[in-house]
Amino acid sequence: MRQLILDTETTGLNPRNGDRIIEIGCVELLNRRLTGKNLHLYINPERDSDPGALAVHGLTTEFLSDKPKFAEIAEQLRDFVQGAELIIHNAPFDIGFLNAEFARLDLPPFDQHCDGVIDTLAQAKGMFPGKRNSLDALCDRFGINNAHRTLHGALLDSELLADVYLAMTRGQENLVIELESDVPVHDDAAPVPNVALETLDLLVLAADEEELAAHQAILDGLDRALKASSVWRAAAKA
Repeated sequence: MRQLILDTETTGLNPRNGDRIIEIGCVELLNRRLTGKNLHLYINPERDSDPGALAVHGLTTEFLSDKPKFAEIAEQLRDFVQGAELIIHNAPFDIGFLNAEFARLDLPPFDQHCDGVIDTLAQAKGMFPGKRNSLDALCDRFGINNAHRTLHGALLDSELLADVYLAMTRGQENLVIELESDVPVHDDAAPVPNVALETLDLLVLAADEEELAAHQAILDGLDRALKASSVWRAAAKA
């Protein structure tokens, strides 16, 4: 599966008020692995950034003055995202700006060229309700180093979001613990045979009388503390 972590920087908060995209960063994942094939574009918005936005991204009008205009990079961007699933933090914001830029050029909406959009902000709110779920907050939560993020940057933020997304969606998919290895896995490698669990002679150790008595004492203590029967009693009867 080809996925792209995407982020933009803009002159302000609302494309309906004439705000424009000034930077785009895309980081490619292929089957959940970073490929190093990224896209990073600076764009001349043909207007100044709002003071609040400038304080966030630091991209001045002078710096952007010799960069290509959006019309000059639209085809390159469209071709790069074609058919990929997009992963964006607060996706409605970025998609809204990208669709507005494509509409200015009388092109079909940007999101029609990709194969769906995942909003990591919506995912994070579902996983951590009531908590801060900004990119910085998620980096702290998952132990991802973002000390070098003094200003927002589309490529840097995409790289951080890639780490966050992989951490958010990394779960145990089977009963075997997979160890990280630097040994490359080749497509032509011999398949690993499945193990028939019913053929294994598993040793079952039952609790002895002393262990059962200790367990019963713990349950009695819980019942006294709760002044009721604990859930462990109900589980034992089920």
